[in-house]
Amino acid sequence: MAVRAADFAGLARHGLFGALAFREYLRRTESQLRALRAEGLEVHLRVLDPPDFEDYCEAFGFDPAGAAGRVAYAADPELAGEPFVYAGERLTDLLPVLLDDHRARVRITVAGDALVAAVGDGPLGRPRLVAVMTYVAAVWLTLTDGAGEGRHLFTLRCHGPEHGEELTAAADVRVADGRPLGAGRDVEAFCVTLAAGAAAGGAGALLLHGDPDAPGGQVIRGWALARGRLRPMTAQEVFDALADDVGRGLPHPPGAVPLPGFALPDPPPVRSPRSDRGPASGASDHAPPGVDGPDRDGGGPPA
Repeated sequence: MAVRAADFAGLARHGLFGALAFREYLRRTESQLRALRAEGLEVHLRVLDPPDFEDYCEAFGFDPAGAAGRVAYAADPELAGEPFVYAGERLTDLLPVLLDDHRARVRITVAGDALVAAVGDGPLGRPRLVAVMTYVAAVWLTLTDGAGEGRHLFTLRCHGPEHGEELTAAADVRVADGRPLGAGRDVEAFCVTLAAGAAAGGAGALLLHGDPDAPGGQVIRGWALARGRLRPMTAQEVFDALADDVGRGLPHPPGAVPLPGFALPDPPPVRSPRSDRGPASGASDHAPPGVDGPDRDGGGPPA
């Protein structure tokens, strides 16, 4: 479904909605969704994104004005993650959540493509993929464990070593009684993005924004990504990273208290497969975590 007025207008030029205005379209859609759910059907929602939908129709030969294109687009097996299930909510409350879910799916797709490009999609890439995902899982558990009680925001931006596309992600997590309570699609997107940045061996910055309501101010810790691993930033580096974010148009957290990052796990020492002719294809000075590079012996953690 179209979730924004601008998207609706862009799609309406194909005649998808007849003479309906956006508000009337939303009212009718909500009525249809509730009727389907009342019949005992599980209804899955997907954002109808105009540029993506038009590209899809062009690639597969569908008429954007026809129903077949919309059905195929909605059922595309390339859709990342589990379905977004309609549970009877009012659309005014649901649309922002659906849009956030859509944005996370896009991040997962983009970061997933970058991850596969970094490790390789053949047999030699499989142990590299396992190594980097093992590393990211250990890092995520350590980050949430060290964050402490309360609400926290994790932000990440990274890119490859040679003119790589910048990847960004953010995830909200609430820790209660020592357990993280945020395992939605944003967390998945965050971890896949971190894996892509680590595998590419590029540079980046990860910030942990502590509970904004904590007494004494909002504690912010940071880690720098370089050569496939995260190292704790100093308090000054965290301050500089926040200033960099402000330069990008992000608001400066009021009452922010920059502190050094705490220690995170090292990448696992995993040796990649070898052929009889020498090192595995694709090894480089920017090898992903746990993968041998030409300047390392035995596949230990990158220096």
